[in-house]
Order: sequence, then structure tokens, then C-alpha cells
Amino acid sequence: MANLKVIDQAGKESGSVTLNDKVFGIEPNENLVFEAIIRQRAGRRQGTSKVKNRSAVRGGGKKPWKQKGTGRARQGSIRSPQWRGGGIVFGPTPRSYAYSMPRKQRRLAIKSVLSQKVIDQDLIVLDKLTMSAPKTKELVSILNSLKVEGKVLIVSDDENVKLSAGNLAKVKVVPVNSLNVEDAVNYQKLILTQDAVKKIEEVWA
Repeated sequence: MANLKVIDQAGKESGSVTLNDKVFGIEPNENLVFEAIIRQRAGRRQGTSKVKNRSAVRGGGKKPWKQKGTGRARQGSIRSPQWRGGGIVFGPTPRSYAYSMPRKQRRLAIKSVLSQKVIDQDLIVLDKLTMSAPKTKELVSILNSLKVEGKVLIVSDDENVKLSAGNLAKVKVVPVNSLNVEDAVNYQKLILTQDAVKKIEEVWA
């Protein structure tokens, strides 16, 4: 089992934590991580693109000319697909792009990302992360004390912490139950509190 030092908000070491190998110590599966990200992005697609088929185009109720005797090809409606202004054939219609992924694979994907963070030493564990009021300046000061650079993902249920990060382009705060593969991959550093670590291990161990 991996042992990580626990840091307080001032950036000082305050103890250590033993991580569960079933969550933070597995062999990362890159293929499943990729599949999980594609699934998340597909689920966010609106799927509202739509064209009008021949039944939805206005007009065309009358047969343009009689069936025989004109020398021209037979036509039933000026809104047939071959006419200009006619209906579109095989065009997009509203649909859902979401698809399912086996539960075991979803769990293995998030555990792969967490394990990779431990391997890359991009996981930071805090004893706690609380703020009395939403203040961006205070959150920036905490991050500077932790000496983190680049994009940071903070897992916290504290509403003040979430509001404080609203104006920080490279910082995102998500609650424990919303931790997902795409965010964990997109952000270089992952900051967890000890309580968050316990909840994650309870759910995914």
C-alpha cells in the first residue's frame, strides 16, 4: 500500500495516509480510460441537429403534371428529394448519442486514473480544506502554499471553496460524488482531502 504525506492548508506536513491499493495502486488501463472519456463526451452531445424530410417540407400537395403524355419524367410532388427545395434524404434527426459502459469497466477506468496520479506524484492529500467565506484570493494563497502549478482539480464538498474557484481559469472544484475520469485526466494535479480519500475508497474499493 502506498503511503502519502498529508499536508495542511499552510503547506506543512501534518501526518501521513495509507492508500488502498484496490483504488490507488492498480495497473492503469489506458484503453478503458480512453473509452470512458469518449462515453462522457458522447453523453454531453445535444443531438438536436435536424433536417426536413419530404413530409415536413411545405407545399407539394399537387401532382406537378399528369402521369403520361408530356414526354417528361413522371413526378408526384415538387417536394420530392430530387427537386430543389425538396425534402432531404437520410439527414440527421434529433437523437441521443449517449451509450452505456459496463459498471466494472467504469470503475476500473476511474481507479486507473487515480492510480496513475499516484505514480506520477500528482496526487496531493490535505488534512482538510475549508473556507469561512468565498474568497478567490484566499484560495490562491492556499494553492501557493501547496506549491502547485498548472491545472488543478480540487475534490471538495465545501461550497465556499467551489465559489472561490469560479474566477480561476486553471482550477476546478468538484464534489466527491462527481469525480470523473475526464476531469481527472484533463487536470494535472489532483487535490483530495482525507475525508474525500475515505469516501472514494468506500465507493470504489
